[in-house]
Parts: sequence; structure tokens; C-alpha cells
Amino acid sequence: MTRKVTANISLTLDGRYHGAGGPGDFGAFAPYVTSDVARDHMNLIWENATTAVLGRVNAEGFIGYWSTVAEDDNADPRDRGYAKWLVNTEKVVFSTTLTEAPWERTRLVNAPVADVVTELKATGEGEILANTSPTIIKALLAADLLDRLYLMIFPEIVGGGQRLFEDGLPATKWTLTHQVTGPLGEMAMVYDRVR
Repeated sequence: MTRKVTANISLTLDGRYHGAGGPGDFGAFAPYVTSDVARDHMNLIWENATTAVLGRVNAEGFIGYWSTVAEDDNADPRDRGYAKWLVNTEKVVFSTTLTEAPWERTRLVNAPVADVVTELKATGEGEILANTSPTIIKALLAADLLDRLYLMIFPEIVGGGQRLFEDGLPATKWTLTHQVTGPLGEMAMVYDRVR
């Protein structure tokens, strides 16, 4: 049996994974990411995952931040659970610039995403999670390798920024298997690929 490939990402109502100000513009996301719905959703994404797949930029931001949360006794238990998972799980980081991984349990790769993930699917156990890394997720969508998509949709239109779903993706069908709406209008959804 091959491993399931999953992905997690948050998007605005107009399908952007950051605002018009560029890759660091998450102002529209801020009111929602610490809601109970978002935190509970975050716990869903990693409960069966044994490998995290990340791009270098996300790895540098995520691992540094979440490793401090893992040690913070005052952090929300859901945040600590995710943080400890991220720190302790196997990580595969795609990079063309790093020569050695500054994080434990991390393997650097400089190869096509689809090839590496196909190889991961055939070895080991547990889910492979493309964790909030848009370039990785786009490559997996293009290769039709995703089995599950964890989406948070925030009720904001930012009018600029990068979109996840670009023209040219293969046509695919998905089924909604989980949905929760929060008090601010944020929606947590899980879509499974119909094959």
C-alpha cells in the first residue's frame, strides 16, 4: 500500500496564499489563524503524517518559530502538539541553495518534487504532508499526486498576491469530507481526491 500525500494551506476568498504586499503579507490572515477552528484544523493535518515536505523558505520560517513553541509551557496545547510533531518528524526540504540542513531529522533535496514524493510514497509508513509550501503544493497538484487537501479559507478579498490554483492544472475531482465554519466566517475544509 502506498502512502497518502496530503497538503495544508490557507487561502483568502480570492484564492491567494499571501496578500498584495508580497510573500510576507499575511495581514488578512492574522485575525483567523489563532481561532479554535484554525487550531483544531491544524491538529487534523499532522495526526497521521510521518513526513513533512517543505520548501526552503517555509522551512526556515516554520522550524525556527515552531521549535520555540514546542518548548513553551504556556502555549496553546494544540500549538504545542503541532510544534512538537514538526520538530520531531522526518522533514524533506527542497532547496537549490542550502548545502546542509540546519535542523534535526531533515534531508535536503534538489530534485523535481514529483520524483521525490513518488519515491517517498513507495517507502515508509504514514502520510506525507506538504506543509503550507505553495511551490511544493503546486507541483503536486500539477502531477496529480495529492490525495487530500486541507484548506482554511479566510473571508477576505486581498486583490493581489499569488494564487494557488493556476491555469493549466490537470482536471481533477474532489469530495468534501470535513467542514467547520468559525465565528469570524473562517472555514476549515478537507477535500479528498476522487480516483
